[in-house]
Amino acid sequence: MFIDKLSDADIVTLYSVVPKLKQKNYSDEFIRKVMSYAQEDEGAYNLIILWNTLEEDDSEKEEIIADLEELIDEDNRNHYDGVYIRFDDLEGIAQDIEGFKNSLLMIVNQKVGSISSLAEKTGIPQPSLSRFFNSVSMPRKTTLLKIAKALNLSQVEIATEWVDD
Repeated sequence: MFIDKLSDADIVTLYSVVPKLKQKNYSDEFIRKVMSYAQEDEGAYNLIILWNTLEEDDSEKEEIIADLEELIDEDNRNHYDGVYIRFDDLEGIAQDIEGFKNSLLMIVNQKVGSISSLAEKTGIPQPSLSRFFNSVSMPRKTTLLKIAKALNLSQVEIATEWVDD
């Protein structure tokens, strides 16, 4: 569990965010889930700590909350149909995003023929998928999950080549 890697001071800092989230009128359920997720996942922990360091009027705070909501939603969905992508896998992918996306595009072309066909299978708009494959930005976990499911790829098939275990 990730929380075992944190110092006592880090844990206290994490929980000091709870009253601030409560003051912003986030639901108890959301706060509970966020705090639980932060104990298990370094990415969620880092998002909460970043949220806490930003100024009140910083628009990035709402983006971070949206990312946390997405993480919670993903966690509820990411075990469906045997497809699961760990955040640790995303770290491996981050080392060579361009290579990863090129490799994934080859699989797309082999399995479904085109980005347009992938768009139909995933429900992701074709322009969004084109931007996904043509950019060097880090892919969102939900996007990878949808692509993996549409291509019938397992966690191993979509991420192993890019992860150092």
